[in-house]
Amino acid sequence: MTNQSLLERRKKVLPTGLGVAFDIFADTAKNSEIIDVEGKRYIDFVGGISVLNTGHSHSQIVNAVKAQLDRFSHTSAQIVGYESYVELCEKLCELAPITGDKKAFLLTTGAEVVENAIKIARAKTRRAGVIAFSGGWHGRTLLAMGLTGKVIPYKKNFGPMPASIYHAPFPCVENGISEEEALRGVQMIFKCDIDPSEVAAMIVEPVQGEGGFHQLTPSFAKALREICDEHGIVLIFDEVQCGFGRTGTLFASEQLGVEPDLMTAAKSMAGGFPISALIGRADIMDAPQVGGLGGTYAGSPLGTVAALEVLKIMQSENLLQKSKDIGDKMAKFLNELKSPAISHVRHKGAMLAFDLVDNHGNPDVTATNALKKHAFEHGLLLASCGTYFNTIRVMMPLTIQDDVLDEALSIIGQFFA
Repeated sequence: MTNQSLLERRKKVLPTGLGVAFDIFADTAKNSEIIDVEGKRYIDFVGGISVLNTGHSHSQIVNAVKAQLDRFSHTSAQIVGYESYVELCEKLCELAPITGDKKAFLLTTGAEVVENAIKIARAKTRRAGVIAFSGGWHGRTLLAMGLTGKVIPYKKNFGPMPASIYHAPFPCVENGISEEEALRGVQMIFKCDIDPSEVAAMIVEPVQGEGGFHQLTPSFAKALREICDEHGIVLIFDEVQCGFGRTGTLFASEQLGVEPDLMTAAKSMAGGFPISALIGRADIMDAPQVGGLGGTYAGSPLGTVAALEVLKIMQSENLLQKSKDIGDKMAKFLNELKSPAISHVRHKGAMLAFDLVDNHGNPDVTATNALKKHAFEHGLLLASCGTYFNTIRVMMPLTIQDDVLDEALSIIGQFFA
């Protein structure tokens, strides 16, 4: 079996729209490394798109899931419950940076949890409008796609988008948008598109994912909180990608000093097993009628036991501090390269990204693709993102071994030498 033979089989049966970043096929994976079907080793700086903060196949997670498989694999949680579902929701309510009474429930994917956050906000407020932000990423299902603030490749040819969704500018120095301009953008939506009394929710990522790892500032978060409080709007922090330790705290919003009404979690929540969670103020979470929430596979028992192990690993292996150490080390390394092609190194914890620019400071997609190609040829998987497709983002496991991290940095350094 070869990568090429599998690629040919893939092309015959998978649709063109389902792209693939690398023309290799995994055989085994452990911690921060993947071995393909031809036996070649790759250092994984993509982590299943920021899903593997605890690494590939962590033994505690594997053992917990195996034990659960021996008991049962599925009942559908709204038909017959199980303790691990309740225990995980208890822990999430305890850990979420929201004061007062909280409730949580579990789903399967990030897009699914975002859609349910909007459903609950609409049920609570009896309003329809939603404000999202440019560059925001919220998923591929129709409502989540409508919320997402990037057209190519996620929205083109899939319209019309759902009604009553409006986009404000996300404040970002790299994109030349100040906080004042972004706030004026929100006010212009109220003036031109929808009265604030008809807006159910405002949704924003504390650190943008697909948008380029741009960070929500405490001051802008506070301004959004004040607008939502003034008009009775539900404030949603989407932590699908930036949650579960990636930024150096369990939730990125812990660093903002501002509480959301609802918050989402998914991706690295269960070490590679599909699960997501919505956590929020109890009076808002209780707004939908009985039967209004659910999902056949939502809160799978395999995912719940895996997520409980992830929380234990976060503490026992000190991964929040490890996240900060990784981010600081990589930022220092990139800055010391002193390459004019590297622009705007930014990070919270290990949620780090940098832009590649040409001699005039303009986005350089060619150089970005060349770096990814160089890295791949030397056994390192890198991903790009951003409004202009010139951002390199790193999503290595927080459990990455020091020598493997050093090896990866050396590969990146060789490109700029």
